[in-house]
Amino acid sequence: MSAKKAYDDILRLMREHHNWFDRSIPLIASENVPSPAVREALTCDFGNRYAEGWPGERVYAGCIYIDQVELICNDLARKVFRSEFADCRATSGVVANLAIYSAFSNPGDWMMAASIPSGGHISHGKKEHSGTAGLVHGLNIEHYPFSKEEMTIDVDLTKKKIEEMERDGKAPKMGMFGGSLFLFPHPVEELAGFMHDHGMHVNYDGAHVAGLIAGGEFQDPLREGADTMTMSSHKTLWGPQGGIIVSHEKHADAIKKAVFPGNTSSHHLHHVAGKAIALAESLEFGKAYAKQVIRNAKALAEALAGYGFGVLGEKRGYTASHQIAVDVTKFGDGGTIEKDLEKADIILNRQLLPGDIKAGRHYMHPGGVRIGVPETTRLGMKEGEMKEIASFIKRVVVDRQEPAKVAKDVAEFRKQFQRVQYAFENAVKAYEYISLTGRK
Repeated sequence: MSAKKAYDDILRLMREHHNWFDRSIPLIASENVPSPAVREALTCDFGNRYAEGWPGERVYAGCIYIDQVELICNDLARKVFRSEFADCRATSGVVANLAIYSAFSNPGDWMMAASIPSGGHISHGKKEHSGTAGLVHGLNIEHYPFSKEEMTIDVDLTKKKIEEMERDGKAPKMGMFGGSLFLFPHPVEELAGFMHDHGMHVNYDGAHVAGLIAGGEFQDPLREGADTMTMSSHKTLWGPQGGIIVSHEKHADAIKKAVFPGNTSSHHLHHVAGKAIALAESLEFGKAYAKQVIRNAKALAEALAGYGFGVLGEKRGYTASHQIAVDVTKFGDGGTIEKDLEKADIILNRQLLPGDIKAGRHYMHPGGVRIGVPETTRLGMKEGEMKEIASFIKRVVVDRQEPAKVAKDVAEFRKQFQRVQYAFENAVKAYEYISLTGRK
């Protein structure tokens, strides 16, 4: 392939991706659509510059305006999360977690975290699973006891496990809350004091639920006893991809050094500008958005359950967050169903569920799918639209209708939801492709 052919193909494929999402139903729980202002930030010249260090203490010159934006970003993060300290330089949620590992633990220490089938994230994982905590920082991982019925960490069994680990000479130095499959609040308040009494640092990974926490929903980790909170700046927080750390002031110096020079050099300054805009939007619109996200997730869960899907967490109302977990073993496996729905332009992801590993299932063909509503909510959809989405999913999975036929109805449905809501400005359509080359 010639350089010019590759160049043309890349530009064409980017545009085709935009056109696809313009007519699809995006249900990936870890994704969202940014506002036009955030998209503008990602195209600015900040992305071509370096600003190693803290504002006012840079290694590079040329940071007069960059410093001001980063200080605004940190100030907004403190306000949104009601924290004493914020560092918005982490380039991802994984890097934010690495900074916490670096600041508050040593290689060879033990950490408690949720297993992947119980909702944990790979950045909390063991070395043998290529998890970040084990592979990169050298932590040993012990998993929380997990209640499938309650879909959260078992408090009493966790306390017993910590005491057993101490007796076995494996006293944990860190407790990691949060995860990737995250239906209900984790018992931070119930366990943080116990963990502190046993010499543990408590971190809450709010990557998925940061936007809900910002809106005053779900839970409030720093008030419940967490020492630090890491997060992604996208997902429910609706900014560009990146990471943020908030904490108490007493941890500020350790975190700052762990971020730079410990885990970053350039920290993607155009993304910092985008985070700042997203945080301002969250301060203004976040409460209404968070409430609607949770209402939508519950409505979608109830509608799917009504169609015979095995929605987890029934005892507790299916979900208290932006996502739902569905056992699809009655209809097939998560990997196959993910592909069938994608052909109908319904985009979600397969998901390992509690019990899958013991049942001999694996990540490519697990027993479940995970569905999230952050993006559809930001497009302006409400409970009524969630029922329509459930019917589209039923048509593909239960009724076995031809996906291409369903895709036509999905595209018609999407025509009425074309602009980002909960934003200061939405003059540009949500997935409108903006060309800087002048190509049509």
